[in-house]
Amino acid sequence: MQLRDLGEFSLIARIERAAQREAHRASGRRGPGARGAVSLGIGDDAALLRVRSGEEVAVSVDALVEDVHFRFANESPRNIGRRAIVSGLSDLAAMGARPLGCVVGLAAPPSLDLGRFDGLAAGMLAEAQLHGAPICGGNLTRARETSLHVTVLGAVARGRAMTRAGTRVGDLVFVTGALGRSALARVRAEHLGARMRHVPQPRLEAGRRLARLPGLVACIDVSDGLRADLGHLLGPDLALELEPRRVPLGRGVAAGARRLGLDPLELACSGGEDYELLFTLRGRPPAAEALAKRLGLPVSCLGVVEAGSGAGGSESAGWRHF
Repeated sequence: MQLRDLGEFSLIARIERAAQREAHRASGRRGPGARGAVSLGIGDDAALLRVRSGEEVAVSVDALVEDVHFRFANESPRNIGRRAIVSGLSDLAAMGARPLGCVVGLAAPPSLDLGRFDGLAAGMLAEAQLHGAPICGGNLTRARETSLHVTVLGAVARGRAMTRAGTRVGDLVFVTGALGRSALARVRAEHLGARMRHVPQPRLEAGRRLARLPGLVACIDVSDGLRADLGHLLGPDLALELEPRRVPLGRGVAAGARRLGLDPLELACSGGEDYELLFTLRGRPPAAEALAKRLGLPVSCLGVVEAGSGAGGSESAGWRHF
């Protein structure tokens, strides 16, 4: 069965029923007293979300486009749907925001198989609920290829949002977690025909903890690659020399890259979609080990910011959008 066999309103109703089932499962995991931020969800002209007094709303949008960011031949629809949600939620993590909900625009050919549609929806609904950002609305439209456009909404205490700006000479640069697993999975899928199964996780809780850390200057999520995002964080007048020993490689990245004849460090620095948090601290910050305990995940110090051009990162060093 294809999308054209059901039509827009039947497909919307299908998503709404799936959302209700996922919400019911989520309430069972969290307990009957759990409440989200959604006052009015799928089915009306707009969703309604609750925010607390003294908060600002953080909004970000991202897109996954067929044959640009994914291929059905390489990855299950459910996995694609999950990655679409994670990509948006990682932007909230980088701002130190708590998730409220998200809306999704799905464009697809009328000939798209209904099973693929259901898989995309199931992946998005499950991942969104998992992180407390339920899908509360969206749009369906016809297109030549399938694409998922996810707008995420979060809340952060007024004046406390982390941004990319403010780093200066002498600040220390840190990154959470490990790098390179998403890039390795993509290379294996493209060149070996392996199925992509890896789904990185948005560092939402770590982002909220980081926003409360004394000495925090700036933060960005590693979406386009370490070098490229480091360039966004430092700007044109600052530099950081990336020492190979300081770059944290994901488990299996070194061996996997070498089997493919690739440089593990280059894969980790330029691959993208790791969604770790890259941030700068000023003054006398805690050591990486102490930061790891506070954030709840591994942290590595990449070095000290220096004056200079060429921050070890540029758009050409990571994911190319155009």
